[in-house]
Amino acid sequence: MSTKTEIPNNDGVYFITFTCYKWLSLFEITKSYDVVYKWFDYLKAKGHHVIGYVIMPNHVHALIAFRNSQTRINTIIGNGKRFMAYDIVKRLIEKHETELLQQLTEGVTARDFKRGKLHDVFEPSFDL
Repeated sequence: MSTKTEIPNNDGVYFITFTCYKWLSLFEITKSYDVVYKWFDYLKAKGHHVIGYVIMPNHVHALIAFRNSQTRINTIIGNGKRFMAYDIVKRLIEKHETELLQQLTEGVTARDFKRGKLHDVFEPSFDL
């Protein structure tokens, strides 16, 4: 089920899925599988455990054990998606993928655009 609900706990084991915007194969197009590994390394450095994962061309499944921290799990996942998005957009720019970048721009809501968001790389929620 897709969720925009806050996870009430600061720890626990969660199976999460996040999907590229409109199921576009952005990880494959940009060869950005390493970007997910970088996020996993960040999680591990913060004391969390990546129990298992599958990285597909357009989405990621991960089983992650979050240790009790001051940061909410939703924030941890949201920040991870944001930093992965920065790298993916950078690679799309380098590859001159203008049509794809335009499509990602069209997905940004007026509210998000006012806050400085330029591209919608991931669907706005994640599955639990």
